[in-house]
Amino acid sequence: MYSGELARLAGVSGDTIRFYDRSGLLPAAPRSASGYRIFPRHALHRVQVIRSALGIGFSVRELADVFRERDRGGAPCKRVRTLVAGKLAALETQLHELHLWRSKLRRTLAQWDLRLSHTPRGTPARLLEVFVAAHPKSHARSSNLRPARGNRKREKQR
Repeated sequence: MYSGELARLAGVSGDTIRFYDRSGLLPAAPRSASGYRIFPRHALHRVQVIRSALGIGFSVRELADVFRERDRGGAPCKRVRTLVAGKLAALETQLHELHLWRSKLRRTLAQWDLRLSHTPRGTPARLLEVFVAAHPKSHARSSNLRPARGNRKREKQR
């Protein structure tokens, strides 16, 4: 089948098929006399596997390496498992950090709500300043930032 038909059946664009082909995700397809790629029927399954693997976090490079090994007759199953285990560990870390961030934001909002309830109408509550006071480490890190090269001279003049 031509790349357009493969793209249509797989539910992707022709550009996506060309990208997969250039990236080494699809096995080299022979060309017709007029220069069009002719993909075998099993290429549709490969595109579905690619889409699924990209959806769970594989990079194009990782997939290309796995498929290259597989196409040479290898069995990269342990490597695939190791890659997914690493992705799960990274996700678990990210989830933990997101939970901490959520807790911090909830505490901050509760503090701000209390401050707002004691602030007369029309008077600034200075919420961001309260946040800096409550998180001095964040403030110290940001104060160590240097101005960009072109701005150092102007910064000294201030």
